[in-house]
Amino acid sequence: MVDSVLGALADPTRRRLLDLLAARGEATATELAGQLPVSRQAVVKHLTVLDAAGLVSGGRVGREVRYSVRPDALDATAQWMAGLAADWDRRLAHIKHVAEAAERDAR
Repeated sequence: MVDSVLGALADPTRRRLLDLLAARGEATATELAGQLPVSRQAVVKHLTVLDAAGLVSGGRVGREVRYSVRPDALDATAQWMAGLAADWDRRLAHIKHVAEAAERDAR
């Protein structure tokens, strides 16, 4: 899941679509295309990628498909990134400790 989320988020247009959906709650591809310098067809293709990554979902309301953000995939990715950051923090703290010990020993 993390790989597909990061792949989907690699595109600035898809990130902008997520921002718009997060701000609006839900919107159609036509409404979203009105906020971006791309065609409705391009928006639909981007939404398909976001949907495949689990970041958005679309539900039919009459003749329209209304899209909204699904936070679960973002939460899982954020948890993975937090774990990665914590690992790096531990490594850097160890390096700092070793460097400070070496400096004290050199005195």
